[in-house]
Parts: sequence; structure tokens; C-alpha cells
Amino acid sequence: MQHALLIAAACLMALLSTVGAALPYPILPPLFASGVANGLNSFMDLPPKSLLGVALAINPLGLLIGSAVLGPLSDRFGRRPMMVLASLGAACGHGLSALALVAESYPLFLFARFATGLLEGRSAVARALLADHLSGQLRLRAMSWLNGAFYLGWLVGPLMAAATLGFGLTVPFWTAAAALLLSALLVALALPREAASTATTSWWQVARDQHSLNLLRHDELRRLFIVQLALTCGVTAFYEFYPLWLVEVAAYDARGIAWMTAAMCAVMTAVSLFGGRPSAIAPLRRASWNAMGVACAVGTVAAGNASFGMAAIILFGVPMSCYNAVVPGWCAERFGDHGQGAVMGLLSTTFCLANILMAVAGSLLALVDTRLVLGLGALLAAWASWRLQGWHGEMAASQASEAAR
Repeated sequence: MQHALLIAAACLMALLSTVGAALPYPILPPLFASGVANGLNSFMDLPPKSLLGVALAINPLGLLIGSAVLGPLSDRFGRRPMMVLASLGAACGHGLSALALVAESYPLFLFARFATGLLEGRSAVARALLADHLSGQLRLRAMSWLNGAFYLGWLVGPLMAAATLGFGLTVPFWTAAAALLLSALLVALALPREAASTATTSWWQVARDQHSLNLLRHDELRRLFIVQLALTCGVTAFYEFYPLWLVEVAAYDARGIAWMTAAMCAVMTAVSLFGGRPSAIAPLRRASWNAMGVACAVGTVAAGNASFGMAAIILFGVPMSCYNAVVPGWCAERFGDHGQGAVMGLLSTTFCLANILMAVAGSLLALVDTRLVLGLGALLAAWASWRLQGWHGEMAASQASEAAR
């Protein structure tokens, strides 16, 4: 019963937090690429696609910092208080985003999106919470369910955007703020109070000396970071620019993008319910196959055919959710001695860094053709698949050699 309540609390927090993060993505591409001038897409007379790229990158920049710091901070001060405080702060960030849209202030919108991202890095805390209290197959299944909750938030978020856009452009952001306030309340009620660690003296010392990027001192974790960065660059190239592809190739508006995103996330959520089941196949081999599936889906969208591309967008959820069901659990088992908060923070930090890199590079490539961004993403995911397969082979050979001795 205790484990069930723990898993339910973590999954519900994940669901409500990603609802807020998912709301803006169907809204931004039409706002910047519709051709109708406004204070946001005409800032300093810069190209609207470049402004969109910066707007897409600024939230992951905050996530990058937050993911690197919030996980280790939760190792020091406890999972519960970090979840509550981060949710409250992110709610304020969404409210400020709504005010920036009303004022059509591009700088204020960037600041609000950065602050929101900074405090939405708590996904590492939720994963660390489960890694702390669970083990074995239950941990793997719980990690898969947690991923399913995150994906379900990406489903509910676009649906909520489609349902509330008719009431005004800012309504989705106020809805996100309300969801995050509810998230904070539920976490405060469901999780027990924790005693803070005495290992360090201040939050600044933790943020400065124990952030997740310190793990890159270790060879194997550095290797994980490089492979994961390549894969997530492919994934974020898809996440950030398939809405623009839908606008340019399929003439979709915000509602159409929201429904397409909802269909993809519904597939991801359904697959995640079963993705954490035991398997006789080695984790890295499974991860390699799933990474290649991601590469094929993104490459199909890059090819430019509208019908095949839209089918690939929806089916992208199958390999992606399977990959995310395998890798966090494997990392928790293999690298848990480094601190679960720090390890899960490294995975989240890598994803955020990929968001930033692909938002910047993609905004430049999209000036030529949006399909170039997606093509680059497919190549990076394919390279990650190849490296994961090689890593699996090396580990298998090493284990065979040790067994022979």
C-alpha cells in the first residue's frame, strides 16, 4: 500500500507538471509563422523563425539549469519540499507568460519561459523519489509508469490547449498555473516529511559543488552523456520542429497541431503501460533498437510526404516510450551509487541541453528548409543507436571474459 501511494503521488505530480509544459507548443508555431505581424514575431525586425527558435530554446535553458541542480538539491533537502517549491514557482512562471502575451512583450515572454523551465526541472526529483524507495522489477515498472504519466501530460496539455484557446490566447497558461498549484497541494498531502541531510551546509554549496554535470568525471557516465545527447538531439529536433512542419506542409493551425500531438502522446502513454515489463533482451540492446526506431520515424517526417509524415509523427511514440522505459531504470541500477537525484538529473540535463542545441541550430536550418532539421535529428538518433549497440557488445564481451576466468 505504501509503495502504491508513493508511485501514485509521483505519477500524478508528473502528469500535472507536464500538462503545463505541453500547453505552449501547439500555440507558438502559428503565433510566429502565420505571417500576421504582432509584437512577438516582429521584435527588432528579426526573422520570425529565428524568434521562434529562441523562444523554443529559452525554456529548455532553464530546464537545463534546473535539472542539473534540483536533483542534487533534493538529495540534500528532501524530495517533498523541492517538488512543492518548484511547482509553486513554475505556476507563477506560467502566469507571467500569460501577462507577456497580453502585453505582446517578447523579452518578458522569454524571461517567463526561462523562469518556468528553471523550476520544471523537477522531473529528476520524481525519478529519484522512485529510485530511492523501490528496487528490482518494481522499480523498472514504476519508472515506466512514471514515463507514462509524463507522456499523458503531453496528451492532456495539447487537448487542454485546443479546448481553451477559444476563450483566449492566455487561458491555456492560466490553466497550466492552476494545474501546477494542484500538483503542489497533492504532493504536500501525499508524501511524508523528510529529514534533511547534514552532508552540506547550504543550497548554494549543493548547487555549486554537487550538480549533475560533476558525474561527467566518470568515464562510463561521460559515455552515457554523449550517446544520450545524440539521441535526445534527434528527439528534440522532432519535438520542436514537427509543429512547424505541420504548419508548412499540412497547413495545420494551433488546434490541428494540438490534436496531432494528442494522438502521438496517446500512443506513447499506452505503450508506456507495458514498456517496463521484464525482458530477456539486454537493456542496451533494447535501447539501441528503440533508438533506431526513433531515427526511422523522424527520417520519415523529414522526407516531406504529408500522409506518411503524419503517420510517422503518431507512431514515433512507440520506440520513444520503449526507450524511456528501459534507460532510466538501467541507469538507476548501474549508477545509483552516485546518488539517484544526481543520476536522474544528468538524464534530464542532457535532454535540456539537446533542446537548446537543436532549437538554435534548427532555427538556422529552418530558414532554408524545416526538413533539414528533421533530417539532422534522424542522423543523430541513428548514430546513437549504433553506439548503444557497440556498448552492449563491449559489455557482453567483458562479461564473457570474466566468466571464462
